[in-house]
Amino acid sequence: MSKLRRQISANIPNVVETKNLVDIKAHTGNLYESIAIIGKRANQINISLKEELHNKLEEFASHTDSLEEIHENKEQIEISRAYEKMPNPAILATQEFMENKVYYRKNNDNDLFR
Repeated sequence: MSKLRRQISANIPNVVETKNLVDIKAHTGNLYESIAIIGKRANQINISLKEELHNKLEEFASHTDSLEEIHENKEQIEISRAYEKMPNPAILATQEFMENKVYYRKNNDNDLFR
């Protein structure tokens, strides 16, 4: 099992739960910065999930162009269903952010004007 799949299965709910905006803001001091960090992390998670899924499904791909040879593969269907049941990347990113598992840094704005 990949590191990402282990992380996903670590008691993270599949449904969206409301979060207190004050708690989200408390991590950076700015609500919009916190949401931007969560959004960037969600994109990273989404990209890695897509790559992992495509790599697993590539094993089942047939490289023939014939439409007559289409058949169902139960293993492929099970893999696809498992990924569909995973929590949304935004939920995962928010959970990581709230648990201080996301590394982020600010660029110094004063350096831009020198």
